Amino acid sequence: MIESLRTPDERFAGLPDFPFTPRYLDNLNGFEGLRLHYLDEGAEAAGDTFLCLHGEPTWSYLYRRMIPVFTRAGGRVVAPDFFGFGRSDKPVDPSAYHFDFHRNSLLAVIEQLDLTGITLVCQDWGGIIGLTLPMAMPERFSRLVVMNTTLGSGDYQLSKGFLEWRAWARKNPDFSPGRLLQLTCPQLSAAECSAYDAPFPDGRYKAGIRRFPEMVPDHPDAPGARLSRDARRWLGDSWRGRSFMAIGMQDPVLGSPVMRALKNDIRNCPDPIEIAEAGHFVPEWGETVAIEALAAFNR
Repeated sequence: MIESLRTPDERFAGLPDFPFTPRYLDNLNGFEGLRLHYLDEGAEAAGDTFLCLHGEPTWSYLYRRMIPVFTRAGGRVVAPDFFGFGRSDKPVDPSAYHFDFHRNSLLAVIEQLDLTGITLVCQDWGGIIGLTLPMAMPERFSRLVVMNTTLGSGDYQLSKGFLEWRAWARKNPDFSPGRLLQLTCPQLSAAECSAYDAPFPDGRYKAGIRRFPEMVPDHPDAPGARLSRDARRWLGDSWRGRSFMAIGMQDPVLGSPVMRALKNDIRNCPDPIEIAEAGHFVPEWGETVAIEALAAFNR
């Protein structure tokens, strides 16, 4: 049994622009004893399922601007919180957080909810892990919506911006996600920034946000690196779905150079749209991205 903490429900009361019903998986295959939170909006029988995967140090709140666009178009939106984030349980032991742990949890979510016709919507770790999923179950995936992310293949030099971020996170292990969002998304209200702090009453709950910067594969034998190289080959050779890419141009970590390299790794990926004012957390400009993506997919 993995020891974990569960954020009290009252921490999530009254979050702005977040009217969505929390849902939970208490019996996720291979993760017994842990509760995973997810959103499930729109018609369950919809032909299109938008699987929205957040990154570090955010949670499904990140997708509040995109969810209504997708559901108005007739889609179903499923947005899980990684273990350690959001309303999901938070393992206490840092060693619990590793690439396969999180990837396997997402595979289990897809299988347990029997998701099909999936459009993978991903940013940051949502793509680092999420882009390795289609090759494992290609019959379930139809489209990609990719925002400021990468594949952790471990065979290239990590960007100066990322190395600086990792060093900063090491020096500030109890950092505030809300404060980080405030610095990078100046259009957010104080209440919206506070919503990013809601999952973490104190530092004991932050093992996940401390671990994720360390988990990015930085050499060929790092956990997840070989799998990510396999995914890169598969996306380049075997991906038959449609793709859409948006770049937040103010991102010093996973900005235009990283994203344009990723574009070349995805078969038939069209030229990305550029959002000049957006930084790393592109879904905070998500209404525009969602509308553009649906238009590109003729939805």
